Amino acid sequence: MEVAVSQESPHEVAADLLAIGLYEDGELPAELAGAPGAADAKSDFRKLTLLRPERPARALVVGLGPREEADDERIRLAAAVAAKEAAELDTRTLAWILPESDDDDPTAAALVTATILADYRFDRFLSMDPSEPPPARIDSLTLLAPESVTGAVETARTSAAAQNRARDLQSLPANVATPSFLGRRAREIASHHDGVSAEVLGREQIAAKEMGGIVAVSQGSAEEPKLIVLRYEGGGQGPTLGFVGKGVTFDTGGISLKPSASMQEMKMDMSGAAAVIEAVGAIAELGLALDLIAVVPATENMPSGTAIKPGDIITQYNGKTVEVNNTDAEGRLILADALAYAAELGAERIVDLATLTGAVLMALGSTYAALVCNDDELAAVVEEAGATSGELIWRLPLHPEYKQLIKGTVADLSNVSAKRKAGTITAGSFLEEAIGETPWAHVDIAGTSWDVGRPYTGDGASGFGVRLLVELARRLAA
Repeated sequence: MEVAVSQESPHEVAADLLAIGLYEDGELPAELAGAPGAADAKSDFRKLTLLRPERPARALVVGLGPREEADDERIRLAAAVAAKEAAELDTRTLAWILPESDDDDPTAAALVTATILADYRFDRFLSMDPSEPPPARIDSLTLLAPESVTGAVETARTSAAAQNRARDLQSLPANVATPSFLGRRAREIASHHDGVSAEVLGREQIAAKEMGGIVAVSQGSAEEPKLIVLRYEGGGQGPTLGFVGKGVTFDTGGISLKPSASMQEMKMDMSGAAAVIEAVGAIAELGLALDLIAVVPATENMPSGTAIKPGDIITQYNGKTVEVNNTDAEGRLILADALAYAAELGAERIVDLATLTGAVLMALGSTYAALVCNDDELAAVVEEAGATSGELIWRLPLHPEYKQLIKGTVADLSNVSAKRKAGTITAGSFLEEAIGETPWAHVDIAGTSWDVGRPYTGDGASGFGVRLLVELARRLAA
């Protein structure tokens, strides 16, 4: 979608549809106040009223509710409702009058973000009837706003487009989005940006590095695992940032087999990898001034005669031994190797994204992702990035007692606790064992990566984490 900022007046803009937000105490612009339907305009939040001015031919009034309740999320929700209605009206070109607010930049960013995300469709595998017109898509969005918002608009456009690319990766079936496919996507991003390089290691190289977690999880599958490393050299004076994304491209649970109901959705167990890969592309496109290392362990988790068995003992990349007492707790095994490797490569602050535990969905639903962190300063900046981006984070505690729940009987660690307690936190505690003293934040996105139901992300892949990571990088760039 093309996005532009213009200082044209509402009646001058060339658009199929003009959108205008209306607060409870607000008034329509003079150009629209006398248009047919204006008397019926509703200011109730997310209520829509279609007007028929002379120019443009159609205007959509979007209720914003009480002015004192206005925030960026309400703007995103209103913009998403408008985008959905625009599609129903077969709109190709949409213009928005920037609503009044205390700060134009985040308001403009919210409008752009939600419009791009709400316009997303995944229809790659649908057969189209050549006699039917294709579904309406918004080709361009124009913000009638001060020129000063141009930078915020471009950042929002870049981040939202990257989020939609992550949604594509999430939505692809596992026979397409294999570990090798993710490796090729990483190399494609590197080919488009001079400051980005990509390295993709295969099964033999992973085994030679003695990454026991990735080796163990992948050994039941004929699909070759990949360890993907993306480096972005943007300069800056701050510490090198590290991203790690869980890339289980299909998760059957292995020998600890999952129930068959909804197993097809386990193609989305690589959502952390999708967010990390596409966030690197967005950061490079924006030219942020920092150095970044991203590590993605990618594999399937399959049952077979060669699959790892409950009770097997492995050695992780950092030398710790682990009793694999549940093969469906595989994400922490591959992430432990990747986290230790990212630190070895030079990442000085590391954030990992992973669809790690079902427990987080029970605790936080789809509103917040969980944060487990060993560093208060890093935790604060991650939470701030979440608040700004709208990808919300809720910090959970670390405590020595949680370590006791993952102690092994005949090895250093167990990959699951024998007790049904604090599942999200004990998973984070397991990862902490791999990271040492490096400041690290683990974001569990199992509840926020899919089926969120928010108007601008819908019920399928959400691409959660892309905007969070981009905003985090913006804050840490120097």
